[in-house]
Amino acid sequence: MKRPICCLTSVLALTAGFAHADAFNRIASFPTHLNIGAGDQNVETSAEIIAATADGMTLVYTDSPLGVLGLIDIADPANPAPLGNIALEGEPTSVGIIGQTAFVGVNTSESYTAPSGHLTVIDIASGEELGRCDLGGQPDSIAVAKDDSFVAVTIENERDEDLGDGRVGQMPAGSLVLVGIADGLAACDMLKFVDLTGQADIAPDDPEPEFVDINAAGDVVISLQENNHMIVVNRAGEITSSFSAGAVDLDGIDATDERGALLFTESKAGVVREPDAVKWIDGDHFATANEGDMDGGSRGWTIFHRDGSVVYDSGTSFEHAVIQAGHYPDKRSDAKGVEPESIETATFGGTRMIFVGSERGSIVGVYDATDLAAPALLQLLPSGIGPEGYVTIPDRNLLVSANETDLIGDGGVRSHVMIYQYSDADPTYPYLTSAGADALIGWGAISGLSAVDERTIVAVNDSFYGYQPMIFTIDVSATPARITTATPVTRAGQPAQKLDMEGIAADRDGGYWIASEGRIDRMVPHGIYHVDADGEIDQEIGLPNALLAVQDRFGFEGVTLVGDTLWLAVQREWADDPEGLVKLVAYDTETAEWGAVHYPLDAPTAGWVGLSEIVAHGDYIYLVERDNQIGAAAVTKQITRVPLDQMVPAPLGWELSVVTKEVVRDLLPDLRSTGGYVLDKVEGLAFTPDGRAWVATDNDGVDDHSGETMFFALDDLAD
Repeated sequence: MKRPICCLTSVLALTAGFAHADAFNRIASFPTHLNIGAGDQNVETSAEIIAATADGMTLVYTDSPLGVLGLIDIADPANPAPLGNIALEGEPTSVGIIGQTAFVGVNTSESYTAPSGHLTVIDIASGEELGRCDLGGQPDSIAVAKDDSFVAVTIENERDEDLGDGRVGQMPAGSLVLVGIADGLAACDMLKFVDLTGQADIAPDDPEPEFVDINAAGDVVISLQENNHMIVVNRAGEITSSFSAGAVDLDGIDATDERGALLFTESKAGVVREPDAVKWIDGDHFATANEGDMDGGSRGWTIFHRDGSVVYDSGTSFEHAVIQAGHYPDKRSDAKGVEPESIETATFGGTRMIFVGSERGSIVGVYDATDLAAPALLQLLPSGIGPEGYVTIPDRNLLVSANETDLIGDGGVRSHVMIYQYSDADPTYPYLTSAGADALIGWGAISGLSAVDERTIVAVNDSFYGYQPMIFTIDVSATPARITTATPVTRAGQPAQKLDMEGIAADRDGGYWIASEGRIDRMVPHGIYHVDADGEIDQEIGLPNALLAVQDRFGFEGVTLVGDTLWLAVQREWADDPEGLVKLVAYDTETAEWGAVHYPLDAPTAGWVGLSEIVAHGDYIYLVERDNQIGAAAVTKQITRVPLDQMVPAPLGWELSVVTKEVVRDLLPDLRSTGGYVLDKVEGLAFTPDGRAWVATDNDGVDDHSGETMFFALDDLAD
């Protein structure tokens, strides 16, 4: 009975959190490639494990791809500035700081069977190496004692995942090293090696310690992720507690990979936790993020007493909260779900808090841990892709995340460090949630929008969820806006296939017109569909030969209804379009006649520029015009309009008139207002009858995407 009660408490606390102030909000993001300075910034960089100097003014993070420590000046946390990189002789794996001195684990292993590494001591201000201790193996996690008297380093000696089905054990075994600190430097003659073999039930001869933390008394807690085991060691190096991390039963999960549908109806029994990060909460309790590795990952997090008893386990409640925020990574379903990897603890505003990071969901859960038996979820914060490490600076009311994924090779977003501030302010995220619905609703890849009335908007998801096309009903009178129902789009009562829904327009009879962009390279046709109020397709309109003969991959990106005429926006030029002109296609639902006009696109500075939405309001047709650039490279993200009296379609195949567009909103300031980077895909626009405009971004189903969705109102657009 306890788990459902605690889960409900968490959801209710999150919902209630929007009714009061004192919250975290993101205030800045720092792309790590800026630390390269004048050099070639078009190389992979990554922020992984992060720490702060004692004065809280400088952030220091490990950058494995570059083999450096990166430094960020946060004297003004809302405007972080690059301080450059410090080159290391090997791969940095973790960093801890005493005062202005960094203690860095550096991996120099030549192979899995010949691991090596050292602890290097760096003066942060000058970048000078002050000392180096040979650790006799591959270092992973580092923790600094609260009294600065010693440093603990896990020697993982990780396994080769291509051998023996990736199982432990594989020699040599890992261990723990306690490094004494004398005069602020590592005393290499005071190394204390702690043997961790013979403790775990799983591969006892091959412990792979993953993460380490030290409490105020100097007790060291170590997670053995692959061994599903926890160990506590005192400052003398004596093991005082050793126990299995255990297993949980999970209900209400999506356990099938790459199905293209969010179906949380499955169960798994006896899922081992396999914790990654671990942090002390007080002298007797610590929290683990149960990422999983070989055999499990319980998709949540746990509070243990040092004697091994479980004080709290989140079960599926953390994952369900992430689902409701639209951050569920469907392609990870069969493995580890939202994959909690990171955990941090600190006290802000007199409240003891725990921060849980979902690596694959790219989101951070903030918990009130006043009652360790029933922590309450206060907030969910958006992160960059792949949050790996966190640091808290309570004296400055700051939380910082290091996000390791750099998609430079794929033209995507760069690795970022993100900064959040705790203040007397309401939370701004999420913009859209399904929390409070009668059933658990998973959502993502929001595309076209259409208003039903002043408080209701409907939205569709795109082909990322190819086996689950949905119409979402959104209550925009709530803060945040709330998805209240999800209606499947069906044919003969079954989920409709071969759809790529990018636009929706409410008709006058309770049904909807849907524009399918199509993917002709994947045998998904461009088309127009009518569905009834229950989501059943009752009419399909294929393209005429005049369009089929010139069609391209990039098809309809929106639909709107003007009288009896449907207007559809084609995203990019087709074969018969002059460069820079795209079709706005008209279809008369009474006469079945087709026509079109041409719309002039802005010239791209990089990539391409196209249309993402079309909606009629008042005397105008409004459109979303955007480039396909993200972050600092974004130039064109705008709303334009065309007078309705210019929307006079010529027959297909004739010379088309070119309409005159007016830019009514540059969306770049709106997209930058979150403290994050500029999101790529502005996909949805709708006007409620009172003239309020709503804008939505598409999160690509959290695939090579942070999962972040913006959904916001513009009150003066029609003016």
